[in-house]
Amino acid sequence: MLTYNSLLKKLPLPEYGRNVQQMVDHCLTIEDRSERTRCAYTIVQKMANMFPELRTEADYLHKLWDHLMIMSDFKLDVDFPFDDIIREENLETKPEPIHYELQRIEMRHYGKNIERMIQRAATYPEGEERDALVMLLANHMKKLIYQISNEDVEDAKIFKDLAFYSKGEIRLDPATHRLHEYKIVRPAQTTGKKKKKK
Repeated sequence: MLTYNSLLKKLPLPEYGRNVQQMVDHCLTIEDRSERTRCAYTIVQKMANMFPELRTEADYLHKLWDHLMIMSDFKLDVDFPFDDIIREENLETKPEPIHYELQRIEMRHYGKNIERMIQRAATYPEGEERDALVMLLANHMKKLIYQISNEDVEDAKIFKDLAFYSKGEIRLDPATHRLHEYKIVRPAQTTGKKKKKK
């Protein structure tokens, strides 16, 4: 009678396959500690060969030894090459919650970063560098508005928002300053007809 995988023991890490799991199970039965340690090193080498792309990661060997410990149901007693091998009690630990500082955003379509950049630009000394930065910010603000609205945006509206964010430190005149013209580019519609192969 055939033995189906669905009837066998569930694998803790199925990506390594049943053969590697059987090696780990055999390793647990070896009584001599030095022989068991040698077997564990061989299994880790086999695991590393299965996933060579992991070798680019800095701690890939540590990760493999942790996986070996998980596959042994944390019963493997060998001379580990690392002191901080994963333990069963650490497997389900949750990270500390990250406390976000909620800040009021005056105009949500611009976001907090634009608000900060404008306030920083307002502290720059008068000159070409500040003018170039202000124009970059103004053009980006116009682009952000286009993302939420398909209607044309007047430059005067952007300049008004710039003055508001900078508390009047940045004032641009629509008569002397022109922002980029953005167009909404819609994806080309396909007709649904396939070309015949010649």
